[in-house]
Amino acid sequence: MGVTIRKPTARQCEDCGRREVWNDATSTWQIARDDDGERVVGEVYCIHEWDINGTFVPIERDGNGGVADA
Repeated sequence: MGVTIRKPTARQCEDCGRREVWNDATSTWQIARDDDGERVVGEVYCIHEWDINGTFVPIERDGNGGVADA
């Protein structure tokens, strides 16, 4: 049976609200910007809690048990 493992492209700290987006060009996480262009940095002393296994589901399957289209 085919399975696709996806990686997250965005994440937000559950405690302080810091948002980051994945940059494919540099292969790093970068601080996201809000609608006004301000960086969403969160709290300086926060140990960021990324919920990548809560709402983000990294495993994808299609209805036939094969790999789903990404």
